[in-house]
Amino acid sequence: MDLIANPWFFVAAIPAIILTGISKGGFGSGIGGVAVPMMALVISPAQAAAIMLPILMVMDIVGVLAYRKTWSRPVMRVILPAGLVGIAIGWLTFRYLNDYAIRLLLGMIAIGFVANVAIRRGLPAEKPRPARGRFWAAVSGFTSFVAHAGGPPLNVWLIPQRLEKAVFVGTTVMFFTAINAAKVVPYLALGLFDARNLATSAVLVPVAIAGILLGIFLQRRLSATGFMKAVYVLLFLAGSKLAYDGFVGLTA
Repeated sequence: MDLIANPWFFVAAIPAIILTGISKGGFGSGIGGVAVPMMALVISPAQAAAIMLPILMVMDIVGVLAYRKTWSRPVMRVILPAGLVGIAIGWLTFRYLNDYAIRLLLGMIAIGFVANVAIRRGLPAEKPRPARGRFWAAVSGFTSFVAHAGGPPLNVWLIPQRLEKAVFVGTTVMFFTAINAAKVVPYLALGLFDARNLATSAVLVPVAIAGILLGIFLQRRLSATGFMKAVYVLLFLAGSKLAYDGFVGLTA
């Protein structure tokens, strides 16, 4: 198979995919957005997104099997249509975003996610507002299309509702399963699925499955607090580097 030749790609991709799998396994929910920022340190963000989509869809199958009976239909009726609108916006605008713009966007998303976690810690639950939920779901659809980083915007609306943990995880699993499936046709139309990207995805699928199993193991045995702090530091550093590179590239 014709794989990506740069060994540094695999140095970044393997831990990134393991972290995503751990999140999908129910440990450290919300850290899945670290994958593309880490991979984009080595390859183009668009190529990183193309490689990750098939891997995420394999992970989604496991998530659906685990949470098919534990998710909120009322919440899904609010967020899914808006998320699909965000996908459409991403599709229409993707050709106008060069690598530097995407790196800057990725960096801002990563930094914004860490900042949101820090600011919202300990805040009281909020009454769900459908209009606000639709806005953040549309943003989530857009950022998911560009960089598979839809979790942070969606969590801005979901986390303050203090849903029961299994319902929260199940709802996000079902939402992103649908969102990831909706990205296939646009990615094909944009020519992102070439033979090298698909072959690289196939080689990395076992890493993703191992990450999910590790997440299930850790979820049953450990507290996520220390682990999440380390991941947030990693995500902040990667986001800062991407934002700097993107800004310098756009202003050069």
